[in-house]
Amino acid sequence: MSDRPFVLSDAVQAGMSPSRLKGADLHRPSRGIRVPKSFSPEIAALVRSHTCLDTDTFASLVTAAQIHGVPLPPWAQFRPDGGGPVTAVVEPVPWGKKSGAHFREPGRFLHLSRKGGGTLPRRKGVAGHRLRIRAGDFIDVDGLRLTSVARTWVDLGSILPIEDLIVAGDAIVSEHNRTFAEERLPMVSLAELRTFVEGANGIHGVRKAREAVEKLRVGVDSPPETRLRLMLDDAGLPEFVPDCRIDDALGRPVWTDLGCPRFRTCLEYEGLHHLTPEQQAFDAYRDQRVSEAGWRQVKINRFDMERGSEWVVSRVRQALRKQGWHR
Repeated sequence: MSDRPFVLSDAVQAGMSPSRLKGADLHRPSRGIRVPKSFSPEIAALVRSHTCLDTDTFASLVTAAQIHGVPLPPWAQFRPDGGGPVTAVVEPVPWGKKSGAHFREPGRFLHLSRKGGGTLPRRKGVAGHRLRIRAGDFIDVDGLRLTSVARTWVDLGSILPIEDLIVAGDAIVSEHNRTFAEERLPMVSLAELRTFVEGANGIHGVRKAREAVEKLRVGVDSPPETRLRLMLDDAGLPEFVPDCRIDDALGRPVWTDLGCPRFRTCLEYEGLHHLTPEQQAFDAYRDQRVSEAGWRQVKINRFDMERGSEWVVSRVRQALRKQGWHR
C-alpha cells in the first residue's frame, strides 16, 4: 500500500496506524481513500480505489474509454489537477442533463456510474451517473468494473463531437494482418459494433453513434489518419480507404495508410516514428515500390494538418488530378 491508492479499511487491516494515515505524504482525494503523493497517476488504480469501497459503482464514459485504451481528445482525457489526484468538486446531475461542470470539462473528473434506479455516486472529484445496464454492457477486468468497449463507445456519443466519436470508433474496430508487422486485432469487430448499436435503443448517445458507425472504416493505425480521411471526405474528394494494398512491379504487396485505387493515389501520414533512420530507410524502399507501380504518393505530417483542411486538400487534389481525376 506504500505506493498505490488504497482504501482506509484495507490499510487498517494491514496494521497502518491512524497517525500514519494522516501523514503529509498522502493525498485525500475522497473520503475513505488515500493516495501516496509519490504515485504517478494511473486512472485504473484510482478507479479501483473507488470501486473497492462500493461494489455497485463502476467506471463509465470517458473514464472507461481511457482504461480500455480508446483514444480521446485532450480535453476529455483524465488530468488530475497539478499532476496529483483530482481535487475539483462537482455536484452530480441526473444522466442526460449536461449543464454540470463534468460535461464542460470531463477530463477533470473520474466518471463513475451505478445502475439505473440506484443513487448517484457522490464523491469529491467524481462525476456521477446512472446508467441503464443490459446484458453485454458491463464487464469485470481483474476486479475492475467498467462498461464494455461497445457500450462505452455509445455512451461517448453523449459527450464527444461526431469527428472525435469516429476517431474513437476507428481505433476500436481497427484490424490488419501485414507481412511486415504483427497482426492487429480489433477491440470489437465492426460487425459486432454495428449489431450492438442497432440494439442500443434508449441509451444516451445512440443517435450520434448510429450516425458515426456508418462512417467507421477498418484498418486505421492512428487518430490523425482518421481525421485526414474525414477531411478529404468532407471536401468531396474520391474515397480513400485505410490500409490500402498496392501490388508492386513484382506483384508483392505494399500497404499504405490511405489509398484511392481508382486514381492510383495514396497517402502516408508521417508521425514522429518516421524520423528514425531505420524507418526512413524502410519508407524510402516503400516509396520506390509505390512509384514503380504507377501510384502517386502524398506525405502528410502534423504541420500539414495544423495548416488546416484547405492546405491538405489542395495537396491531395493536385495529386489526384495528375492521376486523371477531373473536378
